[in-house]
Amino acid sequence: MTDSFHRKPAPDPVVAFQKAEMQPILDVYGRLVIAGEARDYAIGMERDVATFAIFRRHAESPTWRIEKEPALATRQGQYAVYGSAGQVLRRGRELKQVLRVFETRKFTIVR
Repeated sequence: MTDSFHRKPAPDPVVAFQKAEMQPILDVYGRLVIAGEARDYAIGMERDVATFAIFRRHAESPTWRIEKEPALATRQGQYAVYGSAGQVLRRGRELKQVLRVFETRKFTIVR
């Protein structure tokens, strides 16, 4: 017999990348690692946004951030890629279209 008075409330839902979304993101990350442009990544899931951050070196701010914000799906598109200074590199409704920003850029390592 369960006591409904002592149940914990359901946790607030969070935004996350689905498995079908993670594959193209990891493909991009893998290409960046092979090119020597990336060394680490982090995934964050919050109430209104999911983030895949790509780092050039450990313990610094991300060089790129791929974000999914469903609240913007009908406006600018729910996917965006941001640069290290927070600038929007590309935004859109389709993840694969947004990730093309990594194909068109020729990355050079600035030291």
